[in-house]
Amino acid sequence: MRIGPSKLLVFLFPLLSGCLRNTRLLQQPESNSPIVNPSVLQLVETVNQRYDRISSLTVTVDVAVTVGGIHTGEETNYSPCSGYLLLRKPNMLRVLILVPVLHTRAMDMVSDGTSFTLLMPSKNRAIEGTNTVTRSADNPLENLRPNIFVDTIMIHDIAPDQIVSMIQETTSRRNGETKPIAELPEYDLMVFGEAPPRQPHAPARVAKPQRVIHFNQRDLLPVGQDIYGANGELETQVIYGPDQNFGGVDFPSMIDINRPTDKYRIQLTVRKLTVNQSLADDSFALKIPVGMQVQKLQ
Repeated sequence: MRIGPSKLLVFLFPLLSGCLRNTRLLQQPESNSPIVNPSVLQLVETVNQRYDRISSLTVTVDVAVTVGGIHTGEETNYSPCSGYLLLRKPNMLRVLILVPVLHTRAMDMVSDGTSFTLLMPSKNRAIEGTNTVTRSADNPLENLRPNIFVDTIMIHDIAPDQIVSMIQETTSRRNGETKPIAELPEYDLMVFGEAPPRQPHAPARVAKPQRVIHFNQRDLLPVGQDIYGANGELETQVIYGPDQNFGGVDFPSMIDINRPTDKYRIQLTVRKLTVNQSLADDSFALKIPVGMQVQKLQ
């Protein structure tokens, strides 16, 4: 006699109900505020509006630098320094880092978006080069380029011809042993370049990722950004601290920049911020003193 699946369940259920069971209560994650459900285009507008409201920045920062990591087997932390960043859109940049206590110049770098000049007065050394690293140096900090700051201090806007998509993710994390579990909902806005042409006989059209921008679902503020290279490799990971009001302008209080391939990390803590001031061209001019050793980087 053949027993069908439905009749088999009728026979097995009394047996299963007699088995030993153990049910335990699980802590449910706390939710402090409602989740916002935007469209992908609303996230694009959020990015563009935040970028368009600022034409220039003058920032007072504390700078902490770490070199190395798990792939090198060691890590070196440099003493935090104070400094200043000047940024005028689209690509004009100046970064000035001061020696602790003495407050003399440890590093002074300017860039016009194509090339840069870097002075290190204490070492009587100057470096000139292009903004793109074509040959990686053994010293991680010699791979430092201005676009690392330009691309991360503000999240760049998204052009109309770019392709975007959005995914939603929620993770749960316990803050300490006895603290409640908190849900960390997040939207990821993926930004691609222009639609690639279709290659003959190719099984698909391959789009190259440029960036992934991470948003908190509860307030739609950007909390992070991943920037990719031409071959899809992860070049830069950025974490943005909570927004703080600086003279009427909301801006991240902390910017953590990680360069996994170059094996260094820069953390900027924002102390003071002034926006949309007129910054003259000479603010981004740097003259190499006579007698200073000059190195050309590729």
